[in-house]
Amino acid sequence: MEKFKYIIVAMFMTAGIVSSAQNKSKSPFGLVYEDALTKNEHGKVNIHPTTYKLNGIEVSANVYTPANYDPSKKYPAIVVAHPNGGIKEQTAGLYAQRLAEAGYITMAADASYQGASGGQPRHTDKPQYRTEDIHGMADFIAGFDGVDANQIGALGICGGGGYTLKAAQSDKRLKAIATLSMFNSGEVRRNGFQNSQLNTIQNRLEQASQARAQEAAGEEIKYSGVASITDEEIANTPTDLYREGYQYYYRTHAHPNSTFLYTTSSLMDLMTWDATAGIEMINQPLLMIVGSKSDTKYMTDEAFPKAINARNKELFLLDGATHIQTYWKDEYVSQTVNKLMDFYSKNL
Repeated sequence: MEKFKYIIVAMFMTAGIVSSAQNKSKSPFGLVYEDALTKNEHGKVNIHPTTYKLNGIEVSANVYTPANYDPSKKYPAIVVAHPNGGIKEQTAGLYAQRLAEAGYITMAADASYQGASGGQPRHTDKPQYRTEDIHGMADFIAGFDGVDANQIGALGICGGGGYTLKAAQSDKRLKAIATLSMFNSGEVRRNGFQNSQLNTIQNRLEQASQARAQEAAGEEIKYSGVASITDEEIANTPTDLYREGYQYYYRTHAHPNSTFLYTTSSLMDLMTWDATAGIEMINQPLLMIVGSKSDTKYMTDEAFPKAINARNKELFLLDGATHIQTYWKDEYVSQTVNKLMDFYSKNL
């Protein structure tokens, strides 16, 4: 594989790359993370699959309620935004379930145009849509039985972290903001991962513009990203983020609704966007969590000092963790959940 390669016009992911782990999933809810719920039981954490409309698009979501949930009582709530390429049944669901175990009503939703949510063309990945999705989650969860609308927090993972930073700038219903392994999608799509594509920005914008023109003419929709990958290609991928990411998304935690593909025309919006633009408008409490060995850590390091008006601001390092390991490895998941519990209990 070419080092740090991003613009790959690809075919749709086929069923053949869905891992045997997914095929053998014991969760009737399609959850592919460890210790996922397999049924709803009285007195335990329960999952409530749901749909709702956002700007005319049907959004697919899972709401998790804590043990002994009583809709006549009031609970704090957390909305969880999933990574780029991810869906609600993967790491976003894992953290939603773990936080529900801690007593919160939580929610993980598929982004519009992605996963089980509606919207055409499929896999459109525009920042304004992803940010609006977070506002939409706040709309929905505020009206869910038992939720205290004055106690809503947000957690954004990877790309969802960057979009959560953007949503929090204007959405003051979100009272406490946390990110995990934050990925600034605009910066990476523009500059390349670790600034590896600075000399091709204009060429890639030309490709994106041509792709949009083709869409507008009713012709074939162009896609960028990786549709499928061999074990050898995974092993030879030089960066932890992508090598471990391919392993996570296409092998150990694969799901048919999850894909690395996105419309090439989305780059017109992505490349002119940045998660840190306007970040000084965040005045809520802010916690940013990142692995000390994550090759995406530079994005958190860039964003954190720019959030000059955030209250009770804290940067928390997961010693020894890479980006993808924070999605699933119990040692780091448990540390993260404990830190989030402390943060939300103090700030919600």
